[in-house]
Amino acid sequence: MIKKAMIMAAGVGSRLGLLSDIVPKPLVPLANIPVLDIILKHLSSFGINDVIANTFFKAEYIQSHCVNNNYGINFNYIQENELSGTAGGLKKCQFFFENEDDFIVMSGDGLSDIDINSAYNSHKLSGAIATIVTKEVHHSEVSKYGIIVPDKNGLVKSFQEKPNINEAKSNLANTGIYIFKYEIFNYIPKDTFFDFAKNVFVSLMENNIKINTYNHNGYWSDIGSIEQYKQSNRDILDNLIKCIEPKNLIKLNAGKYIKDENTIISNSSKFEGNSIIGKNCIIGQNSMIKNSILWDNIEVKDNVKINNSIVLPNTIVSTSAENEIIHS
Repeated sequence: MIKKAMIMAAGVGSRLGLLSDIVPKPLVPLANIPVLDIILKHLSSFGINDVIANTFFKAEYIQSHCVNNNYGINFNYIQENELSGTAGGLKKCQFFFENEDDFIVMSGDGLSDIDINSAYNSHKLSGAIATIVTKEVHHSEVSKYGIIVPDKNGLVKSFQEKPNINEAKSNLANTGIYIFKYEIFNYIPKDTFFDFAKNVFVSLMENNIKINTYNHNGYWSDIGSIEQYKQSNRDILDNLIKCIEPKNLIKLNAGKYIKDENTIISNSSKFEGNSIIGKNCIIGQNSMIKNSILWDNIEVKDNVKINNSIVLPNTIVSTSAENEIIHS
């Protein structure tokens, strides 16, 4: 089976705004767990213990966090001086995959419970140099994604980049999860900005080299925007992701929330909807937390209501807020 993986972790994550000012996108917490931790644990569960990541934005955060991980992962990394694209980043990691037949590439900001063994079996049976993992999305959402159009055998027939709803030939989104043969490196030049979707896959198609697709029927989310970040947290609380079991989940009549360690919540405070409370937080008397995410080291003063908001670390909240990103 697959023994090695690459995680694409170099992106800036500008659409997450203030969140990625604090940590790089792959370390943004979901239900108090950094995204990269979820990915590493998932890889380890399939026996993939050798992992490399390309880093760039806030690289030292990712490097220090992942080298000493708790998942038995031998974590390696390269640090890019300038972004080189999704495929260009992989090319710089070529040394790591020598003597490997097949390997998996995953996005550092993707949340998925993909069955890697099943995807790998599809890849091997196809005999293709590359397998793109797809996910069916609602037809109204196709303009947000790179769309894959497969033939009757599951091989890529064409690509559509964020097509209009009326022009979309498929509703299968590219998840940014790939399985490659080592030969893929023959199609990625050195020291060149190169993308999988715009360059590598186009080149393969032009040379009549087949690309397999594997449709993932489980959970997948691209945590690229504030709204999707909120939704992914709600999905974890609703147990929609097989590989994540929410810890310290407290269910109430009006909703549920997660409370991390060393957090003090007053008896008179109330919760509605789905919320997440980080470490070392204090929730004051007669406060209300509704559909919100509080990172670590937050103090919510008495009589404060927080609704549909994100509170960033080391913040004291003394006035009520709705639909905000709150920071000190």
